[in-house]
Amino acid sequence: MSRPRLPHLLADTRSGVLLFSITPPRRSTPEERVKEIAEVTLDRLSGLDLDGLILYDIDDESDRNPDERPFPFLETLDPARYYADHLGGWDKPVVIYRCVGKYPEDELRDWMSGVDNRVLSVFVGASSGDKPVQTSLRQAQAARAEVRPKLPLGAVVIGERPDEHLRMLKKQERGASFFISQVVYHANETKNLLSDYYYGCRERGVTPRTVIFTLSLCGSLKTLEFLAWLGVDVPRWLQNSLRHANDPLAESYRQCIAIARDLIDFCEHLGIPYGFNVENVSIRKTEIEATTDLAAEIAELLHYRRH
Repeated sequence: MSRPRLPHLLADTRSGVLLFSITPPRRSTPEERVKEIAEVTLDRLSGLDLDGLILYDIDDESDRNPDERPFPFLETLDPARYYADHLGGWDKPVVIYRCVGKYPEDELRDWMSGVDNRVLSVFVGASSGDKPVQTSLRQAQAARAEVRPKLPLGAVVIGERPDEHLRMLKKQERGASFFISQVVYHANETKNLLSDYYYGCRERGVTPRTVIFTLSLCGSLKTLEFLAWLGVDVPRWLQNSLRHANDPLAESYRQCIAIARDLIDFCEHLGIPYGFNVENVSIRKTEIEATTDLAAEIAELLHYRRH
């Protein structure tokens, strides 16, 4: 029996979803190089047992954090255009992120009305309340309800924010049918959030939606600095382990597997549908290869839930 397509897994709130996320090439990348990157990416992913691919939409978040950005912000290709022009060989679903504030509402409406049925989306709001936007998150959600109500829509979860479970419930009311977390390095905070969300759903008489946990390897101290700049909560004990490890990448890999096992056990116990997103945002060959290995190992952990 073939495994259900990603939209069906999410609609049926079945656990075991496995996604792999990438960032499109920089906007300054020559066209021939973009084609080459796409071909190499598709070849690398072809050996993984994935349910779908995530394409991130990157926005400048310097308004949220006045400190110097550890890595400079560089514009990337529009993920929808990258998918349409270069990823025709990908035959599984794709989740396209949209930082909605960057786009006029008419442009978002046109895109939603024209996407094929393999596309899902995650709408991302402004990085701060003061940031000027062309379309607000609420406007984008309303446009989707009007133009393409059957477009599967996800929402971002940031466990570090207070009362995040209340935001999840509001987004669920506005059409979100699944959630994808920011990178998880603090399983305890994530479990607190899941518990709040589960009992909040029970109190309101609604079904919990699938929560997909993002795992990302941290192979250098510079990456650790960037995570802190982004607001990711990396526990001090884990920071110490990575700073003092002979091989930070191997230590990070070990911790990602431990976090995955912990969250699987907790979600199974509580009864929340779950999945994982293995994130690759590095251009270093060793980290790219390790991320592919991580996705393969997570697939093995999920095997009994996915068939």
